[in-house]
Amino acid sequence: LSDTLRRLSSGLQINKAGDNPAGLIISEMLRGQVGALNQAVNNSERASNVLATAEGALNEVSALLVDIRSLAVQASNRGALTGEEIRAAQLQVDSAVQSITRIANTTTFGGTPLLNGNLDYVTSGISTTNLTDLNIASVQFGTHSYIPIVIDVASAALGGALAFTAAGLSASQSITIEIAGKDGVETLSFIGSTANSAIMFAINTVSDVTGVSASLSGTVLVMTSKEAGSDAFVSINALSGAFATVLYSNPATSSERDTGTDAVASINGSLAVAKGNVLQLNTTALSVELTLADTFTGTTQFAVTGGGALFQLGGGVSTNEQVNLGIRSVAAGRLGTAELGYLSDVTTGGRYSLISGETNQALRIMDKAILQIATMRGRLGAFELNTVQTNIHSLRVAIENATAAESTIRDTDFANETANLTRAQILVSAGTSVLSTANTTPQSVLKLLG
Repeated sequence: LSDTLRRLSSGLQINKAGDNPAGLIISEMLRGQVGALNQAVNNSERASNVLATAEGALNEVSALLVDIRSLAVQASNRGALTGEEIRAAQLQVDSAVQSITRIANTTTFGGTPLLNGNLDYVTSGISTTNLTDLNIASVQFGTHSYIPIVIDVASAALGGALAFTAAGLSASQSITIEIAGKDGVETLSFIGSTANSAIMFAINTVSDVTGVSASLSGTVLVMTSKEAGSDAFVSINALSGAFATVLYSNPATSSERDTGTDAVASINGSLAVAKGNVLQLNTTALSVELTLADTFTGTTQFAVTGGGALFQLGGGVSTNEQVNLGIRSVAAGRLGTAELGYLSDVTTGGRYSLISGETNQALRIMDKAILQIATMRGRLGAFELNTVQTNIHSLRVAIENATAAESTIRDTDFANETANLTRAQILVSAGTSVLSTANTTPQSVLKLLG
């Protein structure tokens, strides 16, 4: 009766180690697991708040970039705008660029800067002659103090290239050719006896339209795509007359079209996805995007020595239950690429300001910056949706099951204990009644004898 009353009053089957030693051990382990899982849920929710703060700021940066691009398009209409109007647009661009840098410097969560490069990765040993741009999205350090990254390039990206091997057009060889490339198509006509140098000059005059440039290799006219990669191509089609072209890489093969090839490379032994000279690798241990220098082949390497934001998403402190995420700076001097230029270059005094008339290159920079911000937002959103939120849901299921298991071992079964209490009370009452009767019987016998 005493044991039953203690279990009912405390609500626990195990009130001391002697009640159930094995059950005590298991239940204490389950309690520790539940506590860790609850904290993991809190960690995940806080991580979600951090990501939401960063993404909200990036949304404002994206809106400002769209406005800047509109101003660049407006300033390109130089035939309809006065100089004062273009300078006014430039002032607005300067203000928007300053706002982007201000957002980068002031976006914080709990005092931790998020978009000024504070959460970007720290690298060492990068060869700037081999790599022109680098963006590391995620690195899992585990127990290592640094992560080496080895890039082995088997072949560099190439553009399409056709060759016209004749020294020039013959006297009777009047032609009209269609030149097509990644950017567009243009038609050119030449009279007989035109030299290859003149053909080269005409092709280069429209290279901004077609994306095809020409050069002379001795007396051979070489026509190449301005960009490299599988998206780039050169097409020469003779609309009238004869203009025979061959593959520049294989002069024995006649062809009217040649397509470029992407680089072939591996990163830390894994085959990288290549688009032109841009390599990407996305694995659990490493997510990185880098740009190779033109024509580079061979091996180059560097190390990631620290940085990133480490999120503890599981109930145990291990690599499998942690995610390290890098967030690069979105300041004006970091948006863009070394090849194209940076957003800071479109401000007053920059190489590609609206006042200088370099709106075409300014648009390229802004398109790249918009893509970079959109990619960052997509990556943060995917991490929040596919990693953090799903982690919270699975943790809550684990907490529910672990709590139920611990309760089965440790908590009192009230129905069973209530039945035990009633049984014990009846036994005590019956025992007391029997003892009372037993004590009365001898006294009755003594009275009869007296």
